[in-house]
Amino acid sequence: MRKTIVTTQGLKIVVMMAMLVVIFAGIKSAADIIVPFILALFLAFILNPLIVLLGKCRVPRALAVLLVATLVICLMVFMTTKLLVTLNEFARTLPQYRGLIVEKLSYLEELSGQSDLTLSPEQLASYIDPAATLNLVSKLISYLSNAMAGLFLLLMTVAFMLLEVPQLPYKIEQMSDEPGKGMANVQRALDSVTRYLVIKTLISVVTGLAVWALLAATGIRFAFLWGMLAFALNYIPNIGSFLAAIPPVIQAFLFNGFSEGIIVAGGYVLINLVFGSIIDPKILGRGLGLSTLVVFMSLIFWGWLMGPVGMLLSVPLTIVLKIALEPTAAGHKIAVLLGDGAAQKR
Repeated sequence: MRKTIVTTQGLKIVVMMAMLVVIFAGIKSAADIIVPFILALFLAFILNPLIVLLGKCRVPRALAVLLVATLVICLMVFMTTKLLVTLNEFARTLPQYRGLIVEKLSYLEELSGQSDLTLSPEQLASYIDPAATLNLVSKLISYLSNAMAGLFLLLMTVAFMLLEVPQLPYKIEQMSDEPGKGMANVQRALDSVTRYLVIKTLISVVTGLAVWALLAATGIRFAFLWGMLAFALNYIPNIGSFLAAIPPVIQAFLFNGFSEGIIVAGGYVLINLVFGSIIDPKILGRGLGLSTLVVFMSLIFWGWLMGPVGMLLSVPLTIVLKIALEPTAAGHKIAVLLGDGAAQKR
């Protein structure tokens, strides 16, 4: 009898895994449609607390949505325009960098003369191709220009989602076989994701501003660009802040001097230590219920499945998946594997 039960449970787990494979394959094939929808959904998560706050001030929900959407449109247009101007300036100066790189690398040639190594600045510079970087920047400029056209459609989707929020509990109750339990799980997912996204967004904004102020005070060019990069990549767990620091630190060492490079590198370490290792964990705590390994693996998995948007939203997507799996017998075992083991420790 016990063997039959074990076999049945194993079969349920296999069926659950097969269903997930089919779902993920569908997401991968329809990424062009699904990714903008998911991005709009998580933007709605971030903006809904502001709508609720305006509602407490007796502002009608439709008017609150209109005001917030207008504010977001103005902010995004300003930021995108400023970013495009900075990127164009960055692209124009890239061809000049090769000569500066050769000049800086000549110091290495002097140092190598004191040893048996033979280094040629021109040979070393040949491995650094500004044309490849220029091509990447050009593609990014083209992507941002095209994204402006889809920005209004994205925000329209977010606005309709925000207007639909009050009807969500009723619809879920009608869909669920166990209305109370189903709504509790959905509410827990909404609360967890909203809390994570709002706090992460605030921390990312402050991180971006701190990086911009550091680079501007040090005299590093394109401080706004690197501040925006720090803001965006701060959403990527574990490696995002490290990746954001690489370009400005290299730029500071090559084109500003050794002392400025040390200051910038030390400033990035301090900012990431304060925000990434102290403030972020203290505010978010262990409330995510995900193990560190799962957070890192989710970054790789969702990035492969949905591209850059998947990397930015890897943690909230994994939270939703974990909560969705918990109510079922087969899915609960997978949810335990995704968890941090806090329940067992207690």
